[in-house]
Amino acid sequence: MSVRAYIGLGSNLADPVAQVKQALDALASVSSSTLIARSRLYQSPALVKPGCAAQPDYINAVAALDTALSSTELLTALQALEQQQGRVRCERWSARTLDLDLLLYGQQMLQTPTLTLPHYALTERAFVVLPLLEIAPDLVLPDGRSLVSLLPALSTHSVHALPA
Repeated sequence: MSVRAYIGLGSNLADPVAQVKQALDALASVSSSTLIARSRLYQSPALVKPGCAAQPDYINAVAALDTALSSTELLTALQALEQQQGRVRCERWSARTLDLDLLLYGQQMLQTPTLTLPHYALTERAFVVLPLLEIAPDLVLPDGRSLVSLLPALSTHSVHALPA
């Protein structure tokens, strides 16, 4: 049985456009999974923790996969792709070559030490909601809210789609 999963992609180091494009291509090769859709690339300012240095802007995208992997198996596959592209996990909120977030896994709601579904900040981040709306405009979250209903509460002015 297959489940529709949505993956958030982001990079702000080492040619971020190339990093995200390479990761989108790599998602097509995740075992027991099929890449269904990919959004355009979006540019947005980095979320910077108070007291930390400014960072370069992020390039973001969202992809949809149909997968037979469990949510934890998919998370492991995503983390392996991050490592293949040079991701080094250090301080939270730090700049990174690649960040792959499992945003949604069907209608599953889960909270473990390693995985929270839906992604804990999905509803608060325009750089996730806008590309997700592009590929899944009728999406309804596990809590029953439509994705489009989140837009009025989001500041979208600093998130821009890049030309194709």
